[in-house]
Amino acid sequence: MTPAARIAAAIGVLDQILAGAPAEQALLRWSRASRFAGSGDRAALRDLVFGALRRRDSLAVLGGGLSGRGLMVGHARQAGLPLEAIFTGEGHAPAPLTPDEAAPRPPEGLPDDLPDWLRPDWQRALGPRADAVAQAMTDRAPVWLRVNLARHDPDAVAKALAAEGIATQAAPDLPAALRVVSGDRLVARSASYRDGLIELQDLSPQRACARLPLAPGMRVLDYCAGGGGKALALAARQPDMKVAAHDVTPARMADLPARAGRAGLSIALQTRPRGPYDLVVADVPCSGSGTWRRTPDAKWRLTRARLDDLVAVQGRILEQAAVLVAPGGSLAYMTCSLLEAENGAQIDGFLASNPGFREGDRQTWTPLDGGDGFFMARLVRS
Repeated sequence: MTPAARIAAAIGVLDQILAGAPAEQALLRWSRASRFAGSGDRAALRDLVFGALRRRDSLAVLGGGLSGRGLMVGHARQAGLPLEAIFTGEGHAPAPLTPDEAAPRPPEGLPDDLPDWLRPDWQRALGPRADAVAQAMTDRAPVWLRVNLARHDPDAVAKALAAEGIATQAAPDLPAALRVVSGDRLVARSASYRDGLIELQDLSPQRACARLPLAPGMRVLDYCAGGGGKALALAARQPDMKVAAHDVTPARMADLPARAGRAGLSIALQTRPRGPYDLVVADVPCSGSGTWRRTPDAKWRLTRARLDDLVAVQGRILEQAAVLVAPGGSLAYMTCSLLEAENGAQIDGFLASNPGFREGDRQTWTPLDGGDGFFMARLVRS
């Protein structure tokens, strides 16, 4: 596909998303209907669509309207692409620019690409960092790998990846976390991935797991396990523990036994976990506001009502997980959110009604720290 044809395809996909279709669904629908497109075309289209969604409102201003076409005109203008050479109407290229679209638009005073209703919550949660974090959210998220310390050391894994064309750089404060500098699309086919030496995991949850105190013989439960990334990370840090994983939707854990086997680890799946556990990790359902670089359409689909529902669910999960914690044990509450209602306010409310717990640790990471937005509070039971 030509660059112009890719932009024309992005216009169609974006129109579906703006009409309410989830981004992944719209991209899959296009892919199935466009068998002529190669892997490079699909990757390029995904980049165009996700890039436009990250900067939706500012690109709409630059492009003259909140539509697929407006976003792509805005993208081309912001990227300094030759508009007249792309919007020609020839072959599979989009139609020529209208006089209004062709009119120059100054780049000053553009929106911050946040939903209007959310802006006060964002400012309240992030304070003086709010604008910088919002700007960081408009960029593509980096790819991070977690080295399986139970199998190999980070330097050896980095060299093995380099031999397969994947260049990495270790996080200064966490050597087992490798940022992919180039070759990110080769990771899933690499021998290191196939042999369980690495897992895809963002830097922030890696940091959160690294802060948790572990010891041989501990009983650990990943209570909202999903795919089980945190259970694997904790088991790799201290293989002499009994690690279990639970999720209210067990199908989400379907791949976990194979991943654990590949990593040389043992994770027990629990449908009805019974305490007590020395450590319970609850990475609860949340707005995902810390990961909007990866799922930018979620930013525009979130509503106040949905956020309120999530806060209520999080409170219930905290209470359920707390019952499973042994005396002297810890409950690690985690979200991939940056909003105070889901983070600090949630913890403050729990501690006020649960005097048997005290706060042991609280930390927020933002994209300014190198990874996704993430929150963790460790609560210790008396």
